[in-house]
Formats: sequence, structure tokens, C-alpha cells
Amino acid sequence: MKILEVKMLAIPDLRVIRFGRFRDSRGYFTEPYRRGDLDKHPETGFFRGISIVQANESWSRAGTIRGLHFQWNPYMGKLVRTLSGRMVDLALDIRKGSPTCGKIIAYDMPAAPDREFDEWIWVPPGFAHGNYFPEATQIEYLCTGEYSQGCEGSVSPFAPDLDWSLASPDLVEDFRALVEKDPLVSDKDRNAMSFAEWMKDPRSDNFKYAPPNGESR
Repeated sequence: MKILEVKMLAIPDLRVIRFGRFRDSRGYFTEPYRRGDLDKHPETGFFRGISIVQANESWSRAGTIRGLHFQWNPYMGKLVRTLSGRMVDLALDIRKGSPTCGKIIAYDMPAAPDREFDEWIWVPPGFAHGNYFPEATQIEYLCTGEYSQGCEGSVSPFAPDLDWSLASPDLVEDFRALVEKDPLVSDKDRNAMSFAEWMKDPRSDNFKYAPPNGESR
């Protein structure tokens, strides 16, 4: 795994891991994931001690919105990448006490086989995760916890109390334009809680902010 860059997003706990492709006249070869490289790289310390226990794949029709989902017992972090098409990834901070609690980011991840690199986005536990798809798209995500049906929740991506101020205005505009076109959304996601409703739910106490370096909250 040739790690080229690790960058923080507007919410620092969210990271993008860019890795290289080895290209020639036939196409390319790449190692999307190699544990040893993640353990050794100086900028991926956030991933040490974490195990991948489940791999998921999904395909979505153009105009689909998914999310915003999260899980506890066990907690589930996700490494997500686009295999084909275009995904815009969404992550909402649901950690009580976090300085960015209630804020959502959007990160554009189109597939591009002719590029010299590809990317993962790391969405750790404590974030509600979702995506929207302007075109038919296949994605893969590697999970740090196995699916647990009785310990999952969701916040509606349409909730009016989400704070989009950290997201790119262009992507927010794209999302809202998609919403106006009657997107493909499951009933479960469409009818999920607002952010405020989730924060009043006793189960929301499963997600609390842990300040870095032992700082006080």
C-alpha cells in the first residue's frame, strides 16, 4: 500500500487516506489495503490497534441517498472508497461534548481509473455515516465491528437541524438539488430521527467525546 497523503477534513477525526496506483500501458495495479503500512506510517496512528472484521459492498442507482447510520455494541468505524461512479460521503458528529457535535461534512469521492491515486475516507465510531450518489455507483467499506441489528440507530439526512456549515457549499447545493428531485431513499432513512430527537434518546449516551491528549472537556 503506497500511502501518498493522509489529510484531516473539517472535523479532524475524519481522515482521507490517499494511496498510489502503479500505472502502465495495460492499466494499473494497486494495493488498497495493507495492514503493515497503516501500522508504520507516521500519519496513521489513529488506526493502530483497530481491526477490520467485516467488508461490505453496495451498488446504488443514480439519485440515491443513504444514511445517516451508526452502531454501538460493538462500535463500528468504516474505511470507505468508491469502486465505480461517484459517491459523496456524509459524516455527522454525534459525540456528546464534541466541539463539532451536530455538524455534518460532505466529501466528494468520484471513481477515476485514469488517476495516479485512489482514496479511502475513515469514519470512526461517534459519527453517523451516509452518502449520496449523483450517478450509479458501487462502493466498498471495511468495518471495525460486525453488524449488530439490535444496536443500531440513524438520523435522517433530511433533518432540518443538521449543521452543514463545515460542508462545501457546492456539495450542499448538490444535495439539496437532489432532495428536490424525489431521491431514492429507504423508508427507514426517510423516517429516521432528527438530530435533536436522537440526542434526547437515552441510547445517545453511548457516544461521548474523548478529548485528545487527555485535555479536559
